[in-house]
Amino acid sequence: MVTFVIAETFNGPPDIAQGGYACGMIARSFDGPSEVTLRTPIPLGRDVHCARDGEGIVVHDANGVLLAEASPTEIEDDVPDPVSVSEARAASGRYAGRDSAYPTCFVCGIDRTDGQRVFPGPVDNRDVVATPWTPPDAAPEMVWAALDCPSGWAVDDLSEPNLFLGRMSASIDGPIEPGSEHVLVGWRVAIDGRKRHSGSALFTAEGTLVARARATWIITAQ
Repeated sequence: MVTFVIAETFNGPPDIAQGGYACGMIARSFDGPSEVTLRTPIPLGRDVHCARDGEGIVVHDANGVLLAEASPTEIEDDVPDPVSVSEARAASGRYAGRDSAYPTCFVCGIDRTDGQRVFPGPVDNRDVVATPWTPPDAAPEMVWAALDCPSGWAVDDLSEPNLFLGRMSASIDGPIEPGSEHVLVGWRVAIDGRKRHSGSALFTAEGTLVARARATWIITAQ
């Protein structure tokens, strides 16, 4: 069994872990691409227990409540063409985060001067959102966290607090150089009732794909 604690600084919505960061912490149990299904929000500042279940992982809190399940996976390689740094910078200037329901998210929250400052906006003449991003480090949970928010902004403006990450798959495909500017891209895939399916990817400034993800977002009752 592996036990970890997500520090309070790594929140998404208030008082719970940012979904991508939580998924990335769980995904540390796998060597390759993996899929994490969140069954309930992951708590901050409390023990989270990951136990093997065949080829997969089950995740519980200290009281035995099921938090998540995870398993190895494969991700379809249907990533859009890269966005240049200049295009991403212009898109980020159109970020709608001032109307976000989650202004303190450590990845995309505009009120977090200590956060990742991931501000994806619509790209001209493309059905994608994009933003420049300089990774502080190459830890898997940081990459998963950064891939999370662009996929959410691609399917909704996040102005209402009723859209939550339900499932995320990710693959880190190439070396990610901390301190070097990259580009994050997010796009819609499909709508299925209350579910919103989307994708995201991380490129180097030169356009080389280094990480990709798929996400399922759930619209909850208001």
